[in-house]
Amino acid sequence: MTSLLHRWFDSDVGHSFRTSPTAIVAGVIAFICIFCAVFAPWVAPHNPFDLATLELSNARLPPAWSPEGSRNFLLGTDDQGRDILSALMYGARISLLVGAASVVLSVIIGVTFGLLAGFLGGWIDAFLMRLCDVMLSFPSILVALLIAGVGRALFPNAHDALAFGVLIISITLTGWVQYARTVRGSTLVERNKEYVQAARVTGVAPLRIMRSHVLPNVMGPVLVLATIQVATAIITEATLSFLGVGAPPTSPSLGTLIRVGNDYLFSGEWWITIFPGAMLVLIALSVNLLGDWLRDALNPRLR
Repeated sequence: MTSLLHRWFDSDVGHSFRTSPTAIVAGVIAFICIFCAVFAPWVAPHNPFDLATLELSNARLPPAWSPEGSRNFLLGTDDQGRDILSALMYGARISLLVGAASVVLSVIIGVTFGLLAGFLGGWIDAFLMRLCDVMLSFPSILVALLIAGVGRALFPNAHDALAFGVLIISITLTGWVQYARTVRGSTLVERNKEYVQAARVTGVAPLRIMRSHVLPNVMGPVLVLATIQVATAIITEATLSFLGVGAPPTSPSLGTLIRVGNDYLFSGEWWITIFPGAMLVLIALSVNLLGDWLRDALNPRLR
C-alpha cells in the first residue's frame, strides 16, 4: 500500500495534484466530508435519529455562538430537537451512498453499451444510440421523478432499503447515457488502430478484444466523467428528496434536511436549512473541482 502511494505521488498525476492548490483544497474538503459521513456513528456528537435521546425542549435552538444557543449543539437544532451537525454527517452519508452507487451502476451500463455500439456497429450501434437520444430528450429530473413515483406507487409500504433502491435506479437510468456516448466515440477511434487489427488477425475473440484491449484505453474520459457525475448524482438525490420522493423521512438525506428547514427559513430559524445547503454545496463543489483537475491531469495536451 505504501509503495503504491509512493508510485502515485511520483507519477505525472501525483505531481499535477501536488502543484495544484485548487486540487489540494478541494481534496481536503472532500476528504473531510467523506470521512465524517462514513464514520458518522463515531464522529458525530449525537445520534440525531435515536428517538429516545430527542427532547422537544431542545427544538429550534440557534447555533452555539448565539446568545440563546447551547454548547451541546454547535450548529443548533431542528424542529424535532435533533443536532444539526450530527444530522449533516448522517445525511451526507446517505447522499454519498446513493450518489456513489448510482454512478457505479451508470458506469457499468454505459460503458457496456458504449463498447458494444462502438466496436460492433451496425444495427446494434443504431439501436443503442437511438435509445440514448430518447433518454436525452427527457429532463433527467423528470425521468427520475417518474421512476421514483412509480416505485413508490407499486410499493407503498416498502422498507427503507427498497426505497433507496428505487432512488438509485431512478438516478442510474438518467445517468448512463453520457458514459455510453463517450465510450462509443472513443471506441470508434480505438477499433481502427493497429493493435486491434493485430488482435483480430491472430484470432482473438471480439469480446476479449473489447475487454482486454479497447476497454483500458477508453477509461480515461470515463473516470473524469464519473468524478463529476458523483456531484450531479448527489444534487439529483437532494432534489428528489426535497420534492418528497427521495430518501424516506426516517433516514433523511441532505435534501430532506433542506426541505424540512425550508419551512422555517422565513421565521428566523435560518440555520435549519442554511447549514444542510452549505454542506451540499461544499460536497458538490469539491467533487467538481477534483473532476476538473483530473480532466486536465489526464490530458497530455494540457501538461
